[in-house]
Amino acid sequence: MAKLERKYQPKVKKRLETEFPGCIVMKNDPRQIQGIPDLLILHKDKWAMLETKREENASKRVNQDYYVNKIDSMAFSRFINPENEEEVFNELKVYFQWSLKS
Repeated sequence: MAKLERKYQPKVKKRLETEFPGCIVMKNDPRQIQGIPDLLILHKDKWAMLETKREENASKRVNQDYYVNKIDSMAFSRFINPENEEEVFNELKVYFQWSLKS
């Protein structure tokens, strides 16, 4: 993981825990499944995964597009970087709020 990504990922984790109180954020082991997104977020009856990147044009590893798309069809998954962070958090808010309608 590049130096900037190592610094960015904990910021994303902290913001997730702040904006979605009570959520559980887990760091995935990239050695388990090549390309699986970095972070798993469990919130109420929903789950999501995020792949952190240091910048919008950062290179992607083998299978990352595949797993982000596959997981997005099951729940919610995105690539997140400083340039699209607000957009992704807004989408997450809508996704997680939907579960509160029950």
